[in-house]
Amino acid sequence: MRTALYQLGEDFLSTIVFLIVYFVSGKLYLAIGVAMAGGIGQFLLLKRRGRTPDIMAWLSLVMVIALGGASLMTKDSRFIMAKPSVVHFAIGVVMLRRGWLARYMPEFVKQNVPESVLVGSGYAWAALMFALGLINLYVANRFSIDVWAWFISVYAVGAKVLAFLIQYAVIWVMIRRKLRAAAIVNSTAPLPP
Repeated sequence: MRTALYQLGEDFLSTIVFLIVYFVSGKLYLAIGVAMAGGIGQFLLLKRRGRTPDIMAWLSLVMVIALGGASLMTKDSRFIMAKPSVVHFAIGVVMLRRGWLARYMPEFVKQNVPESVLVGSGYAWAALMFALGLINLYVANRFSIDVWAWFISVYAVGAKVLAFLIQYAVIWVMIRRKLRAAAIVNSTAPLPP
């Protein structure tokens, strides 16, 4: 679980930084600039450590620079509020890649959970990203920036945390059942002569 949480935190670091700076300072453009600097710094640190950036790291870098830069240039609050939808849709498309979720799973999980479950979970995550993107567009067009900030930081993040906890519980139950069944089979096997 720690590995998956670390990976999720790494993938959403710019968003987390943006929300913290915005809520602490109340300054939208400052939050955008700090989030951009954080995203670029995170990518450079990844390269400096000798790690090969995967598709999510490249996507994050491109999104941070392109959408952050566009936000600073347009200074349009509706564009800024709609921007997470673009991010959710882009991440959803990446999550349609079969087997992407394996990166977040410890070897023990990959050995004890059917691949079809992990692939299905990956597609469920993609569906969640598309749904959050659509809901964000609705909120961005209908409500103030303060309501939107609460939605994007509490409800959108909360939906992802809830999805993670549900996935964790389902996988944990599956592994326990498999190990329990294996223990029963091993205990009832005839002893060698």
